[in-house]
Amino acid sequence: MELFNCLFGVVVVVVVLACDVTAQHHWMLPLQKSQPSPPSQLPQQPSKVHALAAPFDKCQVEVGERIQCGTEDVTAEQCGNINCCFDGQMCYYGKAVTVQCTRDGQFVVVVAHDATVPHIDVDSVSLLETNDPSCTPVDFTSAFAIFQFPVTACGTTIEEEGDYVVYENHMSSSYEVGLGPRGSITRDSHFELLFQCRYSGTAVEALIMEVNAVPPPIPVAAVGPLRVELKLGNGQCHSKGCMEEEAAYSSFYTPADYPITKVLREPIYVEVNILERSDPNIILNLEHCWATSTSNPHSLPQWDLLVNGCPFHEDRYLTTVVPVDSSSGLHYPTHYKRFIVKMFTFVDQNTFTVQKDTVFIHCATAVCYPSSTNSCEQPCHRQRRAALTKASSGQRAVVSSGEVILTKQRSTKSR
Repeated sequence: MELFNCLFGVVVVVVVLACDVTAQHHWMLPLQKSQPSPPSQLPQQPSKVHALAAPFDKCQVEVGERIQCGTEDVTAEQCGNINCCFDGQMCYYGKAVTVQCTRDGQFVVVVAHDATVPHIDVDSVSLLETNDPSCTPVDFTSAFAIFQFPVTACGTTIEEEGDYVVYENHMSSSYEVGLGPRGSITRDSHFELLFQCRYSGTAVEALIMEVNAVPPPIPVAAVGPLRVELKLGNGQCHSKGCMEEEAAYSSFYTPADYPITKVLREPIYVEVNILERSDPNIILNLEHCWATSTSNPHSLPQWDLLVNGCPFHEDRYLTTVVPVDSSSGLHYPTHYKRFIVKMFTFVDQNTFTVQKDTVFIHCATAVCYPSSTNSCEQPCHRQRRAALTKASSGQRAVVSSGEVILTKQRSTKSR
């Protein structure tokens, strides 16, 4: 038996995986009472259970959301042996993904809302075989989706491997894609699971497979004649009443920290500032900020973050512009711009499949000189760019971030 464990945002199990899933395997669940024709060589006794420890407390399930695991008379020890949770009276499923092979030839798959980061909409999870009503969830709540079906149904493939008869099936989730003029992205977890039941004359085994690779780091893009720096904040709140947005900009990732990792929808705190200038009258403006999947700011695909200094209105998760004023404690607040982006990943515009797990942030900047007729403000919802278009090439620059990778934890195996 092989089991794997992971913690990240987009899911692809077997070939590529990005999720927050803990696979557990056990052998008894009192759901449907149907008795399908058992496959040949079904065992008389269940196999020993193997599992990996969850990376979070999976047993913190609200009382009203708990679903019974095992029989009503199961003991605490038996409940633990089948990797479920026991509260002193009831054995119930935790916040994970559970694959079960029953002795009467049934697949049981329980998918938890909290099995991925960000959390998955369990109503979006389905088997590839969707025409048969018996292949839909037998039950689901806002927290769990429960599938139970014969190992010979719902598009299951069957193979023989030595003394084993192997039944394999596949499920996945739908996810929302944002379409832009030069690229497409998603911030939803994509859950994809390949699972097996392996039967012999003496044992039952459940198998989940996953493989994950982390790409090497890519260097930061160079800046232009205007000395401008783009940094990502990494400060955290450690005291009561602390404001997360303020604390984030109290410290920054260094070049040695890249590539850094984030999960889907996790905030990325961006700061752009002018270097080596002491004129308090000049103002830094952001003409355009965007993201690419490589360090080349001109590469495709691209996703707009700020247009004319304002959030790209086609993005469901609008970029947040953070005001920088005298309360920031900076010597020259007008030399700085800050904004917050929710982490995403690029997808193919034709197939809508996850394409890239890396993101680089770029900004085209300009220095503005305020006057009696020009305040240098970048008003959103109005077409005013006179101050920016007058800037010479020496007063403009494109600056880029280091590499940001969708959070992945390398898989481990046990047999």
